[in-house]
Amino acid sequence: MSLALDARQRAMLAEMGVRLWAPRAPAVAAPTPALPQPQPQPEQAAPVAARPASAAPPVAAPPPTKAAAARPRAPSAIPAPPPTPARAALAPLPPGIDAMDWPALQAAVAACRACGLCAGRTQAVFGTGSRTADWMVVGEAPGETEDRVGEPFVGPAGQLLDNMLAAIGLSRRVDTTTKSIAASANPESAGGQNRQKSGVYIANVIKCRPPGNRNPEPFEVAQCEHYLRRQVALVQPRIILALGRFAVQSLLGSAEPIGRLRGRVHHYQGVPVIVSYHPAYLLRALPDKAKAWQDLCLALATVQAGAPTRDAP
Repeated sequence: MSLALDARQRAMLAEMGVRLWAPRAPAVAAPTPALPQPQPQPEQAAPVAARPASAAPPVAAPPPTKAAAARPRAPSAIPAPPPTPARAALAPLPPGIDAMDWPALQAAVAACRACGLCAGRTQAVFGTGSRTADWMVVGEAPGETEDRVGEPFVGPAGQLLDNMLAAIGLSRRVDTTTKSIAASANPESAGGQNRQKSGVYIANVIKCRPPGNRNPEPFEVAQCEHYLRRQVALVQPRIILALGRFAVQSLLGSAEPIGRLRGRVHHYQGVPVIVSYHPAYLLRALPDKAKAWQDLCLALATVQAGAPTRDAP
């Protein structure tokens, strides 16, 4: 895949600190030569020390008592495999959610009292961007700034995400126009030239801020999954970017580390899913920005390969 980055987009990537412009071809691991197996050595009898002639003969140990002889031998300890975190059962569907349109769904989220997170929120954080997008970004939970503003991915983490999306010509602002690399993947666009970018919709798994920015509990994630599922059904994206551990667990039901899930295409409700790091993590782990760029390139290649768009819900 070739990315036709112009000077502006390259400058954006340089500002982000990303120095790897495309994923490198995976190195073919050289076969590891088999190591010679050690040969078992015959056991040698330990030397017996000479006993002095004047030493008394050894006294035989008394036979074990019946209780000691009957004592069972403790079985050898076998390490158990690490437990896999159980996924909470999906909460009951809100009435009529499968038929809700955007206004009804947003009103249902705003009025939701299914878990205790509603008590400490300023407002529910529903989502932002184009509701007819090809791309959908799914994050984890609102932070303090998101709770105050009412929009996902704001602050430094949101700025980093916006820069990454802008590098391939995407924006959460539906009135932005550009020569878009991502737009060129859409056969309905005029070669990607000055296409009105309605290309990305951004949402979180959790719609209310957990107190103190703590991690969401499994039952809290389960309460919000119905809303996210309906958002995906309404947007009908061609690709989903799952950013962060809780987004991955909600969409894929997997507790595997992100590092093991990267680099391949997963699916949620028939939509291709690419796993990557959360922008807040990338602000702390700068070397992994290059890996996040690789993930973005994989998502772009998946869209360009012609992932089918589903029928309207």
